[in-house]
Amino acid sequence: MPRSERSPLLLAGLLAAAGAAHFAVPRPFDAIIPKALPGSRRAWTYGSGAVELALAAGIAARPTRPLAAKAAAAFFVGVFPANVKMAVDWRDRPGPQRNAALARLPLQVPLVLWARGVARTGEGRA
Repeated sequence: MPRSERSPLLLAGLLAAAGAAHFAVPRPFDAIIPKALPGSRRAWTYGSGAVELALAAGIAARPTRPLAAKAAAAFFVGVFPANVKMAVDWRDRPGPQRNAALARLPLQVPLVLWARGVARTGEGRA
């Protein structure tokens, strides 16, 4: 497989794994859904998992890759409040857990840039 094809497929795989996790183990995701959102937390967990699976499929397919990658970049920005909530909620947890929650915050930046690169080139180069 050419190197240029690996980056979008890795992004698709990351989204697919995260999406599947929302269905397989929903409780941790429920816990980080901001309370301000209407409806049940579980509905938001399943909804975001379904979106991640759809984005993964869209990025994996060349014809839909640019649009799906742009949508993934927007999705990564959109879920940032959940990561902030997790960091706030976990501020009193033991160091490794607290640090993991804090590390998620800047991680969104490379994910957004990766998705934008895939949208722009179809290959993931920024």
